[in-house]
Amino acid sequence: MAVLNHAISERKMENSFYNKTIPAGEGWIYTLEPGQVLRIVDLEGNQAADTLFYDADQPSDHYSAINTIQRQGNVYLSTGSILVSESGKELVKIVADTCGRHDTLGGACSAQSNTVRYSHNTLPMHNCRDTFMLQLAKHDSRFTKRDLAPNVNFFMNVPLTPEGGLTFEDGVSAPGKYVELQAISKTLVLISNCPQLNNPCNAYNPTPIQVLIWDK
Repeated sequence: MAVLNHAISERKMENSFYNKTIPAGEGWIYTLEPGQVLRIVDLEGNQAADTLFYDADQPSDHYSAINTIQRQGNVYLSTGSILVSESGKELVKIVADTCGRHDTLGGACSAQSNTVRYSHNTLPMHNCRDTFMLQLAKHDSRFTKRDLAPNVNFFMNVPLTPEGGLTFEDGVSAPGKYVELQAISKTLVLISNCPQLNNPCNAYNPTPIQVLIWDK
């Protein structure tokens, strides 16, 4: 299992120009200018912030988990990780992280995955894939399901077993833990604050997250 990589930020909350709380089950979309820093805060601990990134100037060029993992040689994200797009363009860099490790493999919950993981009666439950699509549709009607991709799960603990399997374990986060990302290029950020009620990792209790932004 990868060692946790912690790095505390020197940025002060009162100096941010943007501060918003996102309730569990809701989404958020925002365009970061180069140099701006986004902090995502796990307010109550062990919440999953499912997140996607897009080249704001070429939105069809979205975050690539494969390219990011290959470039850094690690399936986990933490301080120093650079997240890149399908074309290889650098989108954002993690510049501070008090959680220490974030998942790139677990993906977002959907109606279909809920039925596979849990039971068929979970089919109508709200899920991150629906939140992603709702936010994209409100932002730009040109977005379709094809614009969704394997996402980052900030604060989620999904260890990779020696056999190559995935396990969903108790979180490594805690109340107030955060991750900061600095935009390298103009980047559209899409978050679904996971509404998952069936996973014991969050004690079956989805909770809010906070997002703050500083200018470069």
